Amino acid sequence: MRPEIVAAAPLVFETEPRPEDVRVLEDSLYRFNVEATGIDDGTLFGMFLRGPDGSVVGGVSGWMWAGTCHVQLLFVPEAARRRGEGTQLMSAVEKEARSRGCDEIVLATYDFQAPAFYEKLGFTAMGELTEARCRSRSLTMVKRLS
Repeated sequence: MRPEIVAAAPLVFETEPRPEDVRVLEDSLYRFNVEATGIDDGTLFGMFLRGPDGSVVGGVSGWMWAGTCHVQLLFVPEAARRRGEGTQLMSAVEKEARSRGCDEIVLATYDFQAPAFYEKLGFTAMGELTEARCRSRSLTMVKRLS
């Protein structure tokens, strides 16, 4: 079923789009990808570090599709760093990726974030983009699982 597009609707750049609107784009792109490839094994994932009140204070999220695990976000709060939480999160992601038959894990990080952390976990920088404003490099990192 094709959605109807209203020709007179103005395009509006939104700086805080509603999560449900972004989800429509994600779902539509996923359906397109499935139709183009026949691969329908996509799944979202998230694991969270929680405070005493149950609120999210850190964690990891992303998706898996077509043999690749994409880590979209990883955040460990300052007070919990260098205590193994990040390693535990990434180990759990890798275990799940392997169980789902993924061949690789892909993520992006800045050179001021955690490339050394990912390198210790077996990731290799496969591409980089220098970003002039923050005088930093954006790195695409990959860990081969097979």
